[in-house]
Amino acid sequence: MKPEHIRVPALPPMPDQDHRDCRAVASVLARVGDKWSVFVIMMLTDGPKRFNELKRMINGISQRMLTLTLRGLERDGLVTRTVFPTIPPRVDYELTDLGRGLAKPVKALGEWAFANLSEIEGARSSFDARNE
Repeated sequence: MKPEHIRVPALPPMPDQDHRDCRAVASVLARVGDKWSVFVIMMLTDGPKRFNELKRMINGISQRMLTLTLRGLERDGLVTRTVFPTIPPRVDYELTDLGRGLAKPVKALGEWAFANLSEIEGARSSFDARNE
Protein backbone atom coordinates (compact mmCIF):
# COMPACT_ATOMS: atom_id res chain seq x y z
CA MET A 1 0.00 0.00 0.00
CA LYS A 2 1.42 3.30 -1.09
CA PRO A 3 0.24 6.70 0.16
CA GLU A 4 -1.36 8.72 -2.59
CA HIS A 5 -1.75 12.10 -0.93
CA ILE A 6 1.75 13.06 0.09
CA ARG A 7 1.50 16.77 -0.72
CA VAL A 8 0.00 18.38 2.35
CA PRO A 9 -1.05 22.01 2.04
CA ALA A 10 0.45 24.49 4.45
CA LEU A 11 -1.55 25.07 7.59
CA PRO A 12 -3.29 28.42 7.86
CA PRO A 13 -1.56 30.92 10.10
CA MET A 14 -2.24 30.45 13.78
CA PRO A 15 -4.54 33.05 15.36
CA ASP A 16 -3.13 35.55 17.78
CA GLN A 17 -1.86 33.86 20.88
CA ASP A 18 -4.31 35.83 23.03
CA HIS A 19 -7.25 34.65 20.88
CA ARG A 20 -8.68 38.10 20.22
CA ASP A 21 -10.42 36.87 17.09
CA CYS A 22 -12.20 34.10 19.01
CA ARG A 23 -13.41 36.51 21.67
CA ALA A 24 -14.67 38.97 19.06
CA VAL A 25 -16.61 36.27 17.22
CA ALA A 26 -17.91 34.89 20.52
CA SER A 27 -19.38 38.28 21.44
CA VAL A 28 -21.18 38.48 18.08
CA LEU A 29 -22.47 34.91 18.39
CA ALA A 30 -23.67 35.64 21.92
CA ARG A 31 -25.76 38.53 20.60
CA VAL A 32 -27.23 36.73 17.61
CA GLY A 33 -27.67 33.46 19.50
CA ASP A 34 -29.63 35.01 22.35
CA LYS A 35 -33.22 33.78 22.26
CA TRP A 36 -34.77 37.23 22.57
CA SER A 37 -32.55 38.62 19.82
CA VAL A 38 -33.63 35.80 17.53
CA PHE A 39 -37.31 36.52 18.24
CA VAL A 40 -36.88 40.27 17.66
CA ILE A 41 -35.03 39.69 14.40
CA MET A 42 -37.74 37.30 13.23
CA MET A 43 -40.52 39.76 14.10
CA LEU A 44 -38.78 42.58 12.23
CA THR A 45 -38.32 40.63 8.98
CA ASP A 46 -41.76 41.83 7.80
CA GLY A 47 -40.83 45.48 8.27
CA PRO A 48 -40.66 48.14 10.97
CA LYS A 49 -42.51 47.63 14.24
CA ARG A 50 -43.23 49.76 17.27
CA PHE A 51 -42.03 48.76 20.73
CA ASN A 52 -45.43 47.68 22.08
CA GLU A 53 -46.20 45.83 18.87
CA LEU A 54 -43.00 43.80 19.34
CA LYS A 55 -43.83 43.22 23.00
CA ARG A 56 -47.25 41.82 22.08
CA MET A 57 -45.77 39.60 19.36
CA ILE A 58 -43.02 38.08 21.53
CA ASN A 59 -44.75 36.05 24.20
CA GLY A 60 -43.03 36.15 27.58
CA ILE A 61 -40.58 39.01 27.03
CA SER A 62 -40.55 41.72 29.67
CA GLN A 63 -40.42 45.40 28.84
CA ARG A 64 -36.93 45.64 30.32
CA MET A 65 -35.62 42.64 28.38
CA LEU A 66 -37.08 43.95 25.12
CA THR A 67 -35.46 47.33 25.76
CA LEU A 68 -32.07 45.72 26.47
CA THR A 69 -32.35 43.44 23.46
CA LEU A 70 -33.25 46.27 21.08
CA ARG A 71 -30.39 48.41 22.43
CA GLY A 72 -27.92 45.57 21.94
CA LEU A 73 -29.14 44.92 18.40
CA GLU A 74 -28.96 48.64 17.64
CA ARG A 75 -25.43 48.84 19.07
CA ASP A 76 -24.34 45.94 16.85
CA GLY A 77 -25.79 47.64 13.77
CA LEU A 78 -28.56 45.09 13.23
CA VAL A 79 -31.52 47.34 14.08
CA THR A 80 -32.25 51.02 13.61
CA ARG A 81 -34.41 53.09 15.93
CA THR A 82 -36.34 55.95 14.35
CA VAL A 83 -38.13 58.55 16.49
CA PHE A 84 -40.96 60.46 14.81
CA PRO A 85 -41.75 63.93 16.21
CA THR A 86 -45.38 63.30 17.06
CA ILE A 87 -47.30 63.62 20.31
CA PRO A 88 -46.79 61.15 21.85
CA PRO A 89 -43.49 60.36 20.12
CA ARG A 90 -43.60 57.37 17.82
CA VAL A 91 -40.58 55.06 17.74
CA ASP A 92 -40.09 52.41 15.08
CA TYR A 93 -37.53 49.63 15.04
CA GLU A 94 -36.35 48.16 11.74
CA LEU A 95 -33.67 45.75 10.56
CA THR A 96 -30.65 47.28 8.85
CA ASP A 97 -29.13 45.67 5.77
CA LEU A 98 -26.82 43.80 8.14
CA GLY A 99 -29.81 42.66 10.20
CA ARG A 100 -31.68 41.52 7.09
CA GLY A 101 -28.63 39.47 6.13
CA LEU A 102 -28.71 37.81 9.56
CA ALA A 103 -32.46 37.19 9.32
CA LYS A 104 -31.94 34.63 6.54
CA PRO A 105 -29.80 32.16 8.53
CA VAL A 106 -31.89 32.80 11.66
CA LYS A 107 -35.03 31.92 9.72
CA ALA A 108 -33.37 28.80 8.30
CA LEU A 109 -32.36 27.72 11.81
CA GLY A 110 -35.91 28.30 13.08
CA GLU A 111 -37.36 26.27 10.22
CA TRP A 112 -34.88 23.46 10.91
CA ALA A 113 -35.81 23.47 14.61
CA PHE A 114 -39.52 23.36 13.81
CA ALA A 115 -39.09 20.56 11.25
CA ASN A 116 -37.04 18.45 13.69
CA LEU A 117 -38.85 19.30 16.92
CA SER A 118 -40.57 15.93 17.35
CA GLU A 119 -37.31 14.03 16.73
CA ILE A 120 -35.46 16.25 19.22
CA GLU A 121 -38.20 15.82 21.84
CA GLY A 122 -38.05 12.04 21.32
CA ALA A 123 -34.27 12.05 21.76
CA ARG A 124 -34.64 14.11 24.95
CA SER A 125 -37.23 11.70 26.35
CA SER A 126 -35.02 8.69 25.57
CA PHE A 127 -31.99 10.36 27.12
CA ASP A 128 -33.91 11.36 30.25
CA ALA A 129 -35.34 7.83 30.63
CA ARG A 130 -31.83 6.30 30.42
CA ASN A 131 -30.39 8.75 32.93
CA GLU A 132 -32.99 8.70 35.69
